[in-house]
Amino acid sequence: MPADFTDWVRIEALLPADSPRLGGLDENHVRRLAEIYPTLPPILVHRATMRVVDGMHRLAAAKLRGLTTVRAQYFDGTEEDSFVRSVSANVTHGLPLSIDDRKAAARRILASHPDLSDRAVASCAGLDPKTVAALRPRSARDSPRSNVRVGSNGRAHPLDRTAERLHAAELMTAHPDLPLRAIVRETGLSLGTAHDVRQRLLRGEAPVPDNRRQPGRIPSPRTAAPPADDAGGAAAGPAAPGGPRLAPTAAGRSRTSLEILRRLAADPSLRHSESGRHFLRWLHAHFVVDDAWRQRVNAVPPHCTATVAELALQCSNTWRRFAEDLTSRRLSDTAYTPDVRAASKTRR
Repeated sequence: MPADFTDWVRIEALLPADSPRLGGLDENHVRRLAEIYPTLPPILVHRATMRVVDGMHRLAAAKLRGLTTVRAQYFDGTEEDSFVRSVSANVTHGLPLSIDDRKAAARRILASHPDLSDRAVASCAGLDPKTVAALRPRSARDSPRSNVRVGSNGRAHPLDRTAERLHAAELMTAHPDLPLRAIVRETGLSLGTAHDVRQRLLRGEAPVPDNRRQPGRIPSPRTAAPPADDAGGAAAGPAAPGGPRLAPTAAGRSRTSLEILRRLAADPSLRHSESGRHFLRWLHAHFVVDDAWRQRVNAVPPHCTATVAELALQCSNTWRRFAEDLTSRRLSDTAYTPDVRAASKTRR
């Protein structure tokens, strides 16, 4: 049965509307409608519940004229959707909703449809998008946070692109000559966002702007603190053989890791030697930012978790030994000062 099908419905079979009007019916408006009732359009009824969606004033006018049936069209959808339809209908025609009516309706829509964008809710309730944005935190306080907003055109738009930006940063770091359109196809980012990620990396900045980072996703280098050790102090890095403990690393800090990798890739002593280029390719292949493993963890079947965890620990121990060896070399090079070298030349 088409949605615009008109049926004659007995008034006694209808339930009153879940109306956005806080003040109820306007009796003067009902009397005015009763005078022109034959020219009025059919009311809208929720088919599943037979509750009026739009047309309570017209229904009251029919009763005032002593009618027992009214013409009605049907709305198919959830009760929450029927309220949204009721609000949008009352905004576009009939007795105007007050500003309080529209704000109350917007709060209710935000609570039942938290994925709708501010602009979509504003269009429905007849409000400014900024007004809806101010109402959202209070309306969605107890609702689960969503990473998606659905616009008035019905298209879903992710709010947070952190994972996609980090993936793009990985690709750009590993393959500096990769075209932006290839990055877009791989990550799902827009061309403009992919360009922004590349420009940020070139400036030595994080691929994700500070004001777009969700709490708990990417620690800020200024606020992230190293984990405490068993004694309650800041945890130091692994001990170098025969030397002091390594300085705390920037594990999990995507900005620091990516910046270090970018600087290494630009170092002439590495770029302009065959062994250096091999090392950079090897490093790119094994480099992992904090959110990269989060995208892979759900792919591990439950019966493989212990095995993969053991493998990850073995790899981390290998990286630790690699870091210890490099630190030992650095300490040795530091101890061999220019004065020592000069003394050595004198003896020779």
